[in-house]
Amino acid sequence: MMFSSQSPQENGRSQEDLVTITDEQGRSLDCLIQSIVNIEDQDYLVLVPVDAPVEILRWPGEDEDDETPIPVESEAELDEIFSIAKAVLEEQNLTLKRTALTLTVAGELPEVDEDELEDRGEDSEDEEDYEEMMELTSFYSQEQEYGIYTPVEPFFLLARQNDRGEPELLSNDELERIEPFIPQIEEQLFDDFD
Repeated sequence: MMFSSQSPQENGRSQEDLVTITDEQGRSLDCLIQSIVNIEDQDYLVLVPVDAPVEILRWPGEDEDDETPIPVESEAELDEIFSIAKAVLEEQNLTLKRTALTLTVAGELPEVDEDELEDRGEDSEDEEDYEEMMELTSFYSQEQEYGIYTPVEPFFLLARQNDRGEPELLSNDELERIEPFIPQIEEQLFDDFD
């Protein structure tokens, strides 16, 4: 079988297994092991961040043609706005963290309001291209509007254990190789959350 999945409880682990992954910049991200999947005889850890992942989107200005919000991915732009974003989230008793792979917030998120959800994705009729996001707050910096959003669906990362038993992020080549199995992993993950 090329794909199988088991929860940590099924293989003798507690659902509360906590691991920390680190990126090239030395930033860490605490995650819970949601499950372990076997793809082509290799075990992969399905990790869910302990804190809620967030994304900061920049809204296009009046002089820009496209009205689609743009994710802030530049480290320089993030450096400029991080302290403002952190301050506006603190007003909601949320703590913004610059963690590995994604920004996260610690604290209790508001309930999901279906009427307030944003669809973010490619201009396509295919719903698979869209990700529902909930706005946590918005702010301005130098007359530029930004919004801070969190995904509504569970956010997960794939890792594998190295020879020392530590979680290790996958290389781009390895991610491409297992990409066809990701829909099955997502389906299993969503079943676990239901």
